[in-house]
Amino acid sequence: MSSRHFLSLDDLGTAGIEDLIERAIDRKRRAPTDRPLVGKSLAMVFEKASTRTRVSFEAAMTRLGGHAIFLSPGDTQIGRGEPVEDTARVLSGMCDAIMIRNHSHAVLEQFAAYSKVPVINGLTDRLHPCQLLADLQTYVEHRGSIRGAKVAWIGDGNNMCHSYINAARLMGFSLRIAAPEGYRPDALMLRDAGNAVTVCDQAQEAVDGADLVVTDVWASMGDEDDRETRLADFANYQVNRALMSWASDDALFMHCLPAHRGEEVSAEVIDGPASVVWDEAENRLHAQTALLLKLLEAE
Repeated sequence: MSSRHFLSLDDLGTAGIEDLIERAIDRKRRAPTDRPLVGKSLAMVFEKASTRTRVSFEAAMTRLGGHAIFLSPGDTQIGRGEPVEDTARVLSGMCDAIMIRNHSHAVLEQFAAYSKVPVINGLTDRLHPCQLLADLQTYVEHRGSIRGAKVAWIGDGNNMCHSYINAARLMGFSLRIAAPEGYRPDALMLRDAGNAVTVCDQAQEAVDGADLVVTDVWASMGDEDDRETRLADFANYQVNRALMSWASDDALFMHCLPAHRGEEVSAEVIDGPASVVWDEAENRLHAQTALLLKLLEAE
């Protein structure tokens, strides 16, 4: 690893991601009862609400024999203006790792700079790398290596889209993104990805021949005030049966959840045979178990 932290997929690199996925799949299959993190504590700092991130990290630490401590702004000095660097120094002096799910990626990086222990990005406004580990694991389980695959991202060029851009660059798959004007992903990230990523004008163009189709909610946390505008702007970007018909015959569908059936995805797709969203959600636990073991050097 290029860093002891996991703020983006680049902190693992290609070989590190492949190794972690292999370990996650192995532990999922074997369901080992070892407890290598006995006596270890994970601080979980939440600015944004969560189901899958909180439960998966908490369950992972429990299975590994460690303990997870939930911290919300309303329960700590974090919400009363304590400087980020002070909080980082204090928590890293008491805990063995820290997971943060917050709004600002810049604040996450500032926190990591002052932490003495590994810091994990549980989600920021820029990236969601833990979800990508689960997505990549799910694809490998169902189809084998993702290298050379065609992946379509449909909808908002948000933190999930950005992490898919990083994954395409690192893992050697082709990513086609269909997003309305004004909702395109970060231009610098697109530039750095080079030929691995293409931005399409139409959803059908992105999905044509795809091995994997991915979407996310049209109004992420923090965008709720623009909900009605977004519903109108994304009206032609729903992943439904008609759109999936453009993909390969055995294409998979993924969504990081929570999903709004009838908006970004139709019920017939997310609840249909192409959908692997429930495996994808469960794999948050297994991928993060492997990540914790790697960061804490317990394997």
